[in-house]
Amino acid sequence: MKENEMIFGIRAVIEAIQADKEIDKILVRRDLQGELAKELFDVLHGTTIQVQRVPQERLDRYTRKNHQGVIAFISAITYQKLEDIIPFVYEQGRDPFIVLLDGVTDVRNFGAIARTCECAGVDAIVIPAKGSVSVNADAIKTSAGALHVLPVCKEKSINQAIRFLQQSGVKVYAASEKAAENYTHIAYDGPTAIVMGAEDTGVSYENLRICDAMIKIPQFGTIGSLNVSVASSILIYEVVRQRMNKTEYEQS
Repeated sequence: MKENEMIFGIRAVIEAIQADKEIDKILVRRDLQGELAKELFDVLHGTTIQVQRVPQERLDRYTRKNHQGVIAFISAITYQKLEDIIPFVYEQGRDPFIVLLDGVTDVRNFGAIARTCECAGVDAIVIPAKGSVSVNADAIKTSAGALHVLPVCKEKSINQAIRFLQQSGVKVYAASEKAAENYTHIAYDGPTAIVMGAEDTGVSYENLRICDAMIKIPQFGTIGSLNVSVASSILIYEVVRQRMNKTEYEQS
């Protein structure tokens, strides 16, 4: 990572947060204490910025300059708010189509999913503030530039995002191998959101239980699961197929 993509020094990071600079995450030395450190955490309170406590050696790997135990990573994009996206889509006379990523941390998978979302006309992709992939240069490259145009919403939690979508009239479907329902047996012709989970753990239980339904992609081989970006593409384009068929029917 280039030094112009980082901010280091406690005071500089505090000022960047107060100036509403788009920050992806902040690394803080594990034993950092003092008045300035307290001020930093006071400023961070209530934000969605991810903070990681790390050893001094990890910080030193990023820069040889005096970082004072704090390095902030500038986001490669400007995040948007889900609460702004949904009303905007409705005002255009369209049904929202949202993809949420619960615990996806692989940059290449994220970039590939974003690329599919942009091609399919998805209105936004949602990631949580913690335990998620960052939108960095590698993600943008893998997305073939899709992340420059596709709205990305970083919300406090996927659980809160699901509840907001449901309150906004959006049906939320979670992809899960535990599901009884085949993904082709669901009608996605209204406001729709799909939740995709990490490849190792899937969608978390606390999120599965509040979704409107669980859906699965049938598998007949010996490997346990599809790659998450491939599974996302299959589900996203099933929504597209159904919506296109609905439009053709209404116009006939």
